[in-house]
Formats: sequence, structure tokens, C-alpha cells
Amino acid sequence: MARRPVAAVAAMALTLEAVGIALLNWILGLVVDRQQMSLAGLDTDAMSVGTWVAGGLFGGYLLLCGAVLLRMALRDRAPGRFGRILLITCAVTHGVVGAFSVGLVGWPAFACLMVVLGLVVLSLLAYEPEATGRGGAAGAEGGQDAPSPA
Repeated sequence: MARRPVAAVAAMALTLEAVGIALLNWILGLVVDRQQMSLAGLDTDAMSVGTWVAGGLFGGYLLLCGAVLLRMALRDRAPGRFGRILLITCAVTHGVVGAFSVGLVGWPAFACLMVVLGLVVLSLLAYEPEATGRGGAAGAEGGQDAPSPA
């Protein structure tokens, strides 16, 4: 199966998405800062800095998810517990943002987000977890259980 290329393409897609999100938030922060318009009495400096921080945090989160996928592709092994949880949250985030993007941006943005969602989920499903517990996959297939530690 082509699980290494799928994980590599997903890592590349998340890296491009992280750069795009950070750039978009940087531009939005500049627009808010230069217009000097207040929203419900909020300080414009606070709104622009908040936009930049949010873009940096979300971009860093996507870069971290991309790094986990790239490590999966290079090592051809499933990620650990933290990596799996991180990728699951990435998939859920793409589903939620994709649902919002239909109304706000349109169907092409939704399609792009769903492609990335599909790549992340396919990467997660292609790699089985490393350690199976007692009665796990090996026990279900008729294999012998590992001896219990004394």
C-alpha cells in the first residue's frame, strides 16, 4: 500500500496550509491595525495583536501535525499516543473548519479542506498502533498472547 507517500503528501499539504493561515492572519491583522476601527469598543491594537497570535498558534499547530506526518512517512511506523491524538484533533479541526468554510468562503475551500482531512484520516488508518494489548489484534487472529510480566 502507498501509505508513505500519503503521509508525505499530507505533511506537505499541512505545511502549505500552515503558511497560508499564518499569512492570512498577518494580513488581516494589518488591515485591522491600519483602519483604526473599533469593534464594540475593543482596542484596535489588541485586535491586531490577537489576530497575529492566533494565526501563529494555529500555523504552529498545523506545522506540528505536519511534522508528525512527515516522521510517519520517513520512519514508516505509526506515531505514538501523543502523535495519534494530535492527528485526530487535526482531523476533527479540519471537519469543523470545513463545515464553516462552506458558508463563509465557498465550496472550493470546503473541497480543499476535505482533501486534507481525507489524507490525515487515511494516514491514521494506514498505520496500525505499535503495541497491541492482551487480546488485541494478534489474539483475535489466532496468535498466541504474549506472556504476562511477573
